[in-house]
Amino acid sequence: MSGAPGSGEGRHAHTYDLRAFTGVEAWVFDLDNTLYPAHVNLFAQIDKRISEYIARLLSMDEASARVRQKEYYRDYGTTLRGLMMEHQIEPDDFLAYVHDIDYSPVQPDPKLGAAIAALPGRKFIFTNGDRPHAERTAAALGITDHFEDIFDIVAAGLMPKPNRESYELFLQKTGVAPARAAMFEDLTRNLLVPHKLGMRTVLIVPQGTREVFREAWEMEGQDAPHVDFATDDLGGFLEAVLGALKAG
Repeated sequence: MSGAPGSGEGRHAHTYDLRAFTGVEAWVFDLDNTLYPAHVNLFAQIDKRISEYIARLLSMDEASARVRQKEYYRDYGTTLRGLMMEHQIEPDDFLAYVHDIDYSPVQPDPKLGAAIAALPGRKFIFTNGDRPHAERTAAALGITDHFEDIFDIVAAGLMPKPNRESYELFLQKTGVAPARAAMFEDLTRNLLVPHKLGMRTVLIVPQGTREVFREAWEMEGQDAPHVDFATDDLGGFLEAVLGALKAG
């Protein structure tokens, strides 16, 4: 893992370290808790809708449904995958239900939009959610026009991250060369395969927790190497990357 504390944008990583992004031609961003900060808590609405869906489907109380939801998430990567494998549900109904939420907590982020627009090369959203959810979220952030495409759970053949097949299908469909790509995620497990493929990896953590996460990785030992950088401010991190690329 690279990076050092400090002041301003420089707290994300040393300028020398950020030159690791030299040659990157594709910038790949997860959606939830990555392109918008975790404190917006949009995913909490989705999480509750998932529990409600399971409770209705399996005729159980919501507390029991939540336990089942987390079991599916742990065992299959997404609750949807678990429901498909164990209950043969139709994904369209599930995706429409769980993403029927209030997007007003997501505010426009001109700083992030300008930084993404300035990145050299192609930009993608790669999400375990569906395209309509990604489109609504990107629109609320005001960043829609900066992305070439959205690679969603449907495009992935309903095979979610962190399964290697999902990343390989993304690379196949987009023509992205992993050695010239960077992946931004809020879940460490979703960065393991990108790192193995040769991508630069950036973990997005909740605001004010970057150093706590850094210390946790150091204690984890073998888990640390697949996270190259960490930041609790995606827009600021991208500005720092742009500065390093310009200086380099």
